[in-house]
Amino acid sequence: MGAVHRRISLERFLRHHGFVAGLVLVSALAVLDGAETTVRWGRWLKGHGGPEILVWVIFFFSGLALDRRSLTRGFLDLRALAGAWSVIFVFAPLWAFVLTLWPMPTGLVVGLFLVACMPTTLSSGVVMTAAAGGNVATALLITMTTNAAAVAATPLLLEWLMGMAVDNVTVLLDKAALMGSLALLVVLPLALGLAMRRPWAALCRRIPCPSPPSVNTVLVIAIVWIAVCASRTTIVQGLAGMPRVMALAVIFHGGLLALAFGVAWALGLSMGRREPVIFMGAQKTLPLSVLIQTAVFPQYGDALVFCVSHHLLHLIMDGWVLSLWNGARRPTLQEGERFHEDSRVG
Repeated sequence: MGAVHRRISLERFLRHHGFVAGLVLVSALAVLDGAETTVRWGRWLKGHGGPEILVWVIFFFSGLALDRRSLTRGFLDLRALAGAWSVIFVFAPLWAFVLTLWPMPTGLVVGLFLVACMPTTLSSGVVMTAAAGGNVATALLITMTTNAAAVAATPLLLEWLMGMAVDNVTVLLDKAALMGSLALLVVLPLALGLAMRRPWAALCRRIPCPSPPSVNTVLVIAIVWIAVCASRTTIVQGLAGMPRVMALAVIFHGGLLALAFGVAWALGLSMGRREPVIFMGAQKTLPLSVLIQTAVFPQYGDALVFCVSHHLLHLIMDGWVLSLWNGARRPTLQEGERFHEDSRVG
């Protein structure tokens, strides 16, 4: 009985905290591998296209997880869609630029700008939107459209921010090459995944198949491990600055949450419509930021540290917001249930 209870507890822990625990574990293992016994394999994968292959597979499985009918329904709420887009591609870069008015190392600025220019998350934002009672169709549409738009938006925003706040870095940014790479790594696999939804579903009815979110969780953890291995020396040298990295991540995401709440309020979005703007608008995807950091800015290991730390902290912060949100909703829902019960009795 005790073994069964422990197994259930472990499964529950992995379901709720496996992603965060996995990121922390692989990052710690790579950093603590002073002999570089395993780190050299991560570096080999980095040099042989490992991150690019994994990102392609992640977006393919994300396409498999998207529901085309739900995406169509998501177009019905154009105000929520516009609100999320404004937070992701307008307010996030502007807020990042404001934060750089305070002096900070170049690597930290690069990491902050990388995160600010990212589209929304592939799955966690949708999960939190659903848990908060929001419109999942709108959340799915925000995921797909912003990640597709990032092919053009991310390089342009990065160039603008770097030119405004960082000296001698814009020359490293080849926008055309980056746009082409992102198109191959984002739009193509997403489209293929959407096209393969029906054959994949038929295959899964015949044989057991892993769920796309589970596969993506493992692949993102693998990408982070490869990135940490590739930048291990720089990361180890900059570990003393972790308190500053974490403080900046909390301030950036906290401000972004406040902006998302403000946009939802300004648009007059009702319950069910504002949740996608808040959770999808404030969250930022990790795989693309890690990929761009290791490909374009490998000399700034603290940029990678910021990308990973921000992702961990923003999941924790949004989980806390979700618990507060549901706690505030529960009395309202209970009152509504009692009203319907009284109506039936009457």
